[in-house]
Amino acid sequence: MRTYGQYCPIARGAEIFAERWTPLIIRNLHLGCADFSEILEGAPGLSRTLLSQRLKQLERLGIVESAPKPNGRGHHYELAPAGHDLFAVCQSLGEWGAHWLEIAPEHLDPFVALWSMCNALRREQIPDRRIVIRFDFTGPRPERYWLLIERGDTEICKTYRGHDEDLYVTAHAEAFVKWHAGQLSWAQATREHRIQLHGPSSLVRAFPTWNARSMFAHIRPVSRTLTSPAA
Repeated sequence: MRTYGQYCPIARGAEIFAERWTPLIIRNLHLGCADFSEILEGAPGLSRTLLSQRLKQLERLGIVESAPKPNGRGHHYELAPAGHDLFAVCQSLGEWGAHWLEIAPEHLDPFVALWSMCNALRREQIPDRRIVIRFDFTGPRPERYWLLIERGDTEICKTYRGHDEDLYVTAHAEAFVKWHAGQLSWAQATREHRIQLHGPSSLVRAFPTWNARSMFAHIRPVSRTLTSPAA
């Protein structure tokens, strides 16, 4: 690990927190990702090798704890008390980013928004049966995913599993990301046909109520609060 060589707590904390991918690993663990594959899925672009290195480093520092799974395959990971405190830093950084930084085209990955949505579903409002939702995202890079919800568990599939599809969602990637981020209302997105749903009317009406959206959806971007200077 590279160091600043300073006793300053900001410098020492940054040596850990500012390591690439570490804040996202902390975020994913906070959201309930408990095994290696779950943590990896929520960080597209992170390699298995680097994730393994980061987890070992965070364990050595007392930020993450792990234990072998009962079946003997892999480990169960969770935040230690120091990790929960470190997530508070992640949350402050997220609040700053939501307020001051715009969502640029390179940030419009609908998979990340869909993955985040799955970790914030209001499961008590979802029918107690298997639900399969097909998502067709339009935009510069059209993508298709299936969301399988069953017995409180969710799975995002990139290939068709053969289950009957209950609901079809066609959405422009930008609209879906900005809806989840709290920068676009469901009413506006559907009125402008940027998000369209097809299926039983009960599921069409219920779907937007299942999503708790981003933990930062309540924060207003600074661009909405600025006013032009008087001429």
